[in-house]
Amino acid sequence: MSEIQSPAGPFAALRLDERLRDTRLFFSQALRTFHATGSIVPSSSALAHAMAHHVRFRTDPDQPLRILEAGAGTGAISRGIAAAMRPGDTADLVEANPEFASYVESLLESDPVLSAVADSTEVHACLVDEMGTDRAYDVIVSGLPFANFTADQVKGILDYYFTVLRPGGTLSFYGYLYTKEVKAVIARREDYLRQARTSWLVQDWIDRYGVGSEKVFANIPPAWVHHLRKPEWESSSS
Repeated sequence: MSEIQSPAGPFAALRLDERLRDTRLFFSQALRTFHATGSIVPSSSALAHAMAHHVRFRTDPDQPLRILEAGAGTGAISRGIAAAMRPGDTADLVEANPEFASYVESLLESDPVLSAVADSTEVHACLVDEMGTDRAYDVIVSGLPFANFTADQVKGILDYYFTVLRPGGTLSFYGYLYTKEVKAVIARREDYLRQARTSWLVQDWIDRYGVGSEKVFANIPPAWVHHLRKPEWESSSS
């Protein structure tokens, strides 16, 4: 386990006004749809860097990756993915909120990091499982707030990820530190129990498929990033 304190690379060049623009849009949407965002501020560049670990470090350096990001939001983690992409890689960025999806689409033209991979990146304004199962991915990066969903919903999402993930492929997702402890104190009993069931389900997947976890303190709130790998012997959809 490692602790990520600060990112490296192109994020330092991101202008302050662009960061503020991301935050304003994210905050305005989060107030309306907190269940779908799970936070009131975008993910930090440190979290994005950690989430893109398996885009940077790949089993075969010469093999292009097909990448899926679920829950692109305002593109904070998308930038981490884009910064790690290499020639030949392709990415599908999926975002159910149409305002977020439109914003990320515009970043493919205006953002210095995302525009570099615009020709090999596509934004999809839909739920991730609406992408179907005719595509297979080497890397899936999920920004969906599992703690806000029921255990059945999360199981459906994870089952979908492992259906479209190629054998040997990786899934990275995050959850906020101390969420369960905070809800134990302030949440209604039914909400706490729902979140606890979801947490148990997620932990079961981590126990079965996990290949690494790391804490990212340079994020609001601090987060755990978990990396899972689909076994080589499990079948894929294609």
